[in-house]
Amino acid sequence: MSHFAAGAGTVREVDGMRDTLVLNASFEPLATVSLRRAVVLVLQGKAVVERARPELRVRGATVEVPVPQVIRLCRYVRVPFRRRAPWSRRGVLVRDRHRCAYCGRRATTVDHVVPRSRGGEDSWLNTVAACAEDNHRKADRTPEQAGMRMLALPFEPSPGDAMVLAVGLSGREELFLAPPLPVPGG
Repeated sequence: MSHFAAGAGTVREVDGMRDTLVLNASFEPLATVSLRRAVVLVLQGKAVVERARPELRVRGATVEVPVPQVIRLCRYVRVPFRRRAPWSRRGVLVRDRHRCAYCGRRATTVDHVVPRSRGGEDSWLNTVAACAEDNHRKADRTPEQAGMRMLALPFEPSPGDAMVLAVGLSGREELFLAPPLPVPGG
């Protein structure tokens, strides 16, 4: 188990922590890996750190390195093309940045635009993040039937966008992302 220091305190890595984005040599997002795996790839010379958390460092017996948030492989890896990002409830919340599609407050639930009872399915284009209050208020109706206006339309992220969003990058790294969500009627 790795240890890393943050200021004066020491924090333990949780096994299975998947918070480092791996880019191919061509800068395309490939996957997310554990902190341990990312550090091993860097120390073996198979990857370089593109972005690190400067306030956190991984310490070993003879080495200390910043905690990588994004690493890039030194050699290009051919991978099969994945056409679609797999849908998940967590993915919808991350895509919508945990903001309710109806009021903009913190979202903790996923709402089906067309309810499942009316033939709606679990898909990127039929689900949005919603606060519990708005999800309950909309109930088993479409937004139009409930008199609720959506602040943004759902979209299907590319597999690369989904990985970048899952890692929680912000600022310049958002250049990887699709354009901002379109606003209905705007």
